Amino acid sequence: MIYAFDTYYYEDYANTVCIAFEDWSSEREVEIFTEQTPINSGYESGAFYKRELPCILSLLTKIVLKPGDIIIVDGYVTLDNEGKIGLGGHLYEMLKEEYPVVGIAKNEFTTPDSQRRSIIRGESKTPLFLTAKGIDVNEVKLKVEQMHGAYRIPTLLKKLDQLSRE
Repeated sequence: MIYAFDTYYYEDYANTVCIAFEDWSSEREVEIFTEQTPINSGYESGAFYKRELPCILSLLTKIVLKPGDIIIVDGYVTLDNEGKIGLGGHLYEMLKEEYPVVGIAKNEFTTPDSQRRSIIRGESKTPLFLTAKGIDVNEVKLKVEQMHGAYRIPTLLKKLDQLSRE
């Protein structure tokens, strides 16, 4: 199973949503998990994970992960060649490196990262940015390129974004 997470922040709470789907090419989700949590900290430049990681970990308590499951986050797993990690990297560590974590980001992070891949989907000229831990980033790149949907953002990730904003 693949579990994709996204969080949207309102004035006093965060809305975290997870869409579960069976395969990279799935057109529909199998299940949707949602949770609203109070915001414990403000946005801190360079430490985005401090705000979002607790939301994802809280929602994960409602999900039974099994060997072979993959987690997708809206953001980065690795940030540079020096070993700095983003939200997905911190999640990977919190899960004791038992489940692969894939980061799919819409905005480019400027530091060089040999593990980052750009993905062009559909007729878009603007790439998505892929990073991962626990799974080969080149294999995942091919899978993300083939995800359902004709546009830059795959169908299920677009739905995830919309649900997090409801």
